[in-house]
Amino acid sequence: MEISLTINGMIKTVNVEDENTPLLWIVRDLLDLKGTKFGCGKAACGACTLHVDDEAVRSCSYPVKFAEGKKVTTIEGLGDRENPHPVQQAWIEEIVPQCGYCQPGFMMATAALLKKVPHPTDEDIDNNIINVCRCGTYYRMRKAIHKAAKLQAEMSTNESKEI
Repeated sequence: MEISLTINGMIKTVNVEDENTPLLWIVRDLLDLKGTKFGCGKAACGACTLHVDDEAVRSCSYPVKFAEGKKVTTIEGLGDRENPHPVQQAWIEEIVPQCGYCQPGFMMATAALLKKVPHPTDEDIDNNIINVCRCGTYYRMRKAIHKAAKLQAEMSTNESKEI
């Protein structure tokens, strides 16, 4: 079966044997985008978080058939070295990762949160960022989330001044 989707701004068509194959395996194995990680396989830990039509999705339990015709963004499509997303920049500035394995999922969940709640409170963060980090970098992540909100607001202010 052929599935077409837009991934990181590029239209891709993939052939899948089973339309219920988790999107995670399509992204990692067929599209060779390794930033999205496998954690638990049960949508509990969040290591596999990516965006489908700007919503945070746990891709290990999201059948690829539901991605047909949709816009998928992975950590590779969030930003790049020359132009990092505010969340990526904040993660760098706050030196968040310890082992780093779960961090792409946290960054994707944070980017989705900031689209909905541009200035999250600690309670907003606690209620929305429910991924799991075995290294316990939650304090640094909270600081980075607040910094990302600030960076994003500064970017919006600068963009509106340019218009």
